[in-house]
Amino acid sequence: MLPRLSPIGDINLHHPSAQAANEIQDFKTFYYRQTLDHFNYRPESYTTFSQRYLINFKNWGGANSSAPIFHRYYGKSVPFGSLKKAIKNANTRGYFNSAQALADYAAVIIHIKKTLNAQKSQLKYPHLALGALASSAPILYFEKPASSYLSGVTRDFRETSETCYETILKSWSEIDRVASEADGLSILSQRFNTCRPLKNSEELIDYLVTKYAAAAQYGGPPLCSGFKGNTTCNVNGLAHGLVHVTETSIGWPWQRCSEITILYEAGNDTMFPPNSYTMNLKSFVMNCKKLFGVSPRPNWVSTYYGGHDIKLVLQRFGSNIIFSNGLRDPYSIDGVLENLSDSIVAVYTINGSHCLDILRAMPSDPELVDQTTRGRNQDNQRMDQTVLC
Repeated sequence: MLPRLSPIGDINLHHPSAQAANEIQDFKTFYYRQTLDHFNYRPESYTTFSQRYLINFKNWGGANSSAPIFHRYYGKSVPFGSLKKAIKNANTRGYFNSAQALADYAAVIIHIKKTLNAQKSQLKYPHLALGALASSAPILYFEKPASSYLSGVTRDFRETSETCYETILKSWSEIDRVASEADGLSILSQRFNTCRPLKNSEELIDYLVTKYAAAAQYGGPPLCSGFKGNTTCNVNGLAHGLVHVTETSIGWPWQRCSEITILYEAGNDTMFPPNSYTMNLKSFVMNCKKLFGVSPRPNWVSTYYGGHDIKLVLQRFGSNIIFSNGLRDPYSIDGVLENLSDSIVAVYTINGSHCLDILRAMPSDPELVDQTTRGRNQDNQRMDQTVLC
């Protein structure tokens, strides 16, 4: 299950209209009674919940086996029934972290091996996996300037359409201008079909930034089609380009506040409001305290998984890892794009988006299908090489 991994918090202002169907063919669904807390021995730690995993029996066997396991608190693998309910409760959301998720995967893998007599995640559980495919993993993000992500989003839009880029760049002042007029916020609310009246222009600007980032990262609907041929910046054209963007997220803001501290800033070289759209550590801490009543631990990911000169760490202690990236994904700027050793290799697709190589081909992306297929074939070939060597 792929959560939204944008460094920018998601804001839901759009009506929950038709959702895209998520049919998964050739997979059979199973549920495993997962332990709630793998790292404690209090009585409540032994509480269990149903964790969903899928198996593709057409490809089952050896290095080609496929059994995606859903990350706890996403999809249908949610303890305490409802994600909204769990996130609101400080006690229940405490079990929502990557260390628990990795332990979940280890437990499910052992269960599958026993149940299906399968053949015998890489850094924390190397004894359970022969290798790992790290799809769109921006492990260098914590070592680079915080503006890299928004610079990547800007690059995607500008390469798609200079008109689109210019329209978005000019739109921020246009939104402020309309909002300052009598009934301006009401006009903007109607144009963008928001689910509730806007309170200020900043609310809409934040919403638009999140949607532009998601469109670039996930190769979403062609937003720029609403701007092509339109050299005049106006709210009607802007809203038209965003008509299909509806997806939101609940769990990712908690993951960012609890353990995965990702900061960002909009420099003068981006299409975003210059010097005003910034999330530095001070503002990030304030935001997390407001949302969840917790202070982030900025260095936890690097301390627990290794992030200080991570390339050197991987070369010394890692093996049998494939880093795959789609270069349209803004996170690819901070991904591993070159081989680190004979068994830690990098593959990429030029026009691929975030995690596209591990998703099924979509009819909405016809130009990417051939390239993505080649990317998947690269992954498979590399898997065979790393496992057999």
